[in-house]
Amino acid sequence: LKLALSKGCCLVSSSPQHTMGRAIAAAAATGLCVYSASQAFVSSGAPASSSPQAPGLRGAAAAAPDAGSFAGLGGMTAAVASAAVGAAAVRAAGVARSATAVKKKGVRVVEGKEIPWNIFMPKAPYQGKVVPNDVHPHTLTQDTGDANWETTHVTFEHGGNVPYIEGQSIGIIAPGPDKKGETPAKIRLYSIASSAVGDDQSSKTVSLCVKRVVEVDGEYANREVGEDKPDKAGTGFPDKKVYRGVCSNHICDMSPGDDVLITGPTGAEMLLPEEDDANVIMLATGTGIAPMRSYLRLLFHDKAGANADGSRKFKGLAWLFMGVPYSKSLLYDDEHQEYTKSYPDQFRYDYAVSREQKNAAGQKMYIQTKMAEFAEDLWELMQSPKTHIYMCGLKGMESGMEECFSPLAEKNGMVWKEFAKSMKKAKRYHVEVY
Repeated sequence: LKLALSKGCCLVSSSPQHTMGRAIAAAAATGLCVYSASQAFVSSGAPASSSPQAPGLRGAAAAAPDAGSFAGLGGMTAAVASAAVGAAAVRAAGVARSATAVKKKGVRVVEGKEIPWNIFMPKAPYQGKVVPNDVHPHTLTQDTGDANWETTHVTFEHGGNVPYIEGQSIGIIAPGPDKKGETPAKIRLYSIASSAVGDDQSSKTVSLCVKRVVEVDGEYANREVGEDKPDKAGTGFPDKKVYRGVCSNHICDMSPGDDVLITGPTGAEMLLPEEDDANVIMLATGTGIAPMRSYLRLLFHDKAGANADGSRKFKGLAWLFMGVPYSKSLLYDDEHQEYTKSYPDQFRYDYAVSREQKNAAGQKMYIQTKMAEFAEDLWELMQSPKTHIYMCGLKGMESGMEECFSPLAEKNGMVWKEFAKSMKKAKRYHVEVY
């Protein structure tokens, strides 16, 4: 997910900076600096726990060095380190959703709990490295003939210095220039596609799912005729005027060993519920799958989501609806198949492939069209206070929900908009659309 800060979409905190002494004092006063090392975030160079654990649905962080010691944090100040360890303490205990005021640097209070928050800012980003990913290839999609056919899976090493939880985002700073000619470009936010422990479960990496933005002969261009060159995937349009998204192309063209400037983490809207027996209905279009993948890795794959006997902590139902234009555009399908095979009673998924599928009435298959096939089942699930809806992707998804469920709501003496509002008030309706 890409949010342009220039349009006011940034979730970056504007809280005042604390001095190092005040941050350390505040951390010490709350006992954060001496929190058990077995529940703290990994620091650079520290050995990771072989089986990270945490209560609730959220992933655990791996072990850090001796409590109170911040050596080897790769240039982080003691204040940031204190904040990271403090965040780790509550991270292991689980966090809630809607954010409140920032109390200290690197931490945000969320319904009485603390989560990592803007440990690194645009003026002082963390410099990570692109690393190979043995879970997925760099390019996830196949060429459909569209200019913007490519979606990539890119992994950055952060040495444990950028802790995050499932559902959060990080910012990436591209060299630029951007549309306004700024160098470096303003940051763009992307939903994190890996669970808190990362694809390698070391708590030292973070992965993004990024669609390469390419527009040909559109209203705006940053490459005139004759200037566009083939990108890493080999796609180029030298005979046309082309606009290439500055940050998306920066990320999609990266190779292992490249440097990357990271800010964050940030975001509290899309965090998982604390209850192990919650039902999770996920709606994603395109790269809106990113936070959903982070949830599913934790719920059905990572050691952090397993009990000591190997069973999963998650006891509810996870149901994914994903919308893409072509079957060649499907993302992480191999993982979805594996989860269904291993946990058939707890995970199901349905795809809406709009340019290839139609429903019985001959309508193009969008997410709301696919959901309509299971409307009664979904409506019944939504009546349970244990059911949460997560929506990430194109803004039209919300109107699609209304189209799908208004008739059922009316049938049951309700108005869909009011019912959705009640779910939001109960913090069971999570939306991140653009």
